[in-house]
Amino acid sequence: MSLDLVNRPLPSKKEAEEIALRFLRKHAPDLLPVLTIRWIDRHDEPLRAVRDGRTEDLALTGMKVKMRNTADGRWFWAIVGADREVIVFERDIVWINIPGRRQTEKWLHDGWLVEKGLAASAS
Repeated sequence: MSLDLVNRPLPSKKEAEEIALRFLRKHAPDLLPVLTIRWIDRHDEPLRAVRDGRTEDLALTGMKVKMRNTADGRWFWAIVGADREVIVFERDIVWINIPGRRQTEKWLHDGWLVEKGLAASAS
C-alpha cells in the first residue's frame, strides 16, 4: 500500500464487486458457490503506521464488498482500494448479533492487537 492512494477516487460499487469476485476466483474459489453479497459501500479502516520514526493513526479507505457464506453462515469481505486492487480480505468471520460485534479474532486490526497486549500502543 502506498500513501499515493490517499484521496484518489474509489471504484464504483459495480467495479468493486467485479474486482472482489475476480479476487475470489483466484484466491478463495471455494466461496464462490456459497456466497451472497449483502452490501457494498465505502469503508474506512483505522490503522497505525510508523513514518519518520513516529507512529501515526491513519485510515485505509476502500469499497467494502461484504458477503455471507450461505453454507455455514459465516461472513467474509474484500475491501477494494483506489488502485483497483483488493487491499484487505477476511473470511470465516463469526458475528454475534447482540451486542453487534464479531466473535472472531481481529488479527488485521491494530486496536484489537493493542487491547490483547499483542502490539505496542501509540504513545
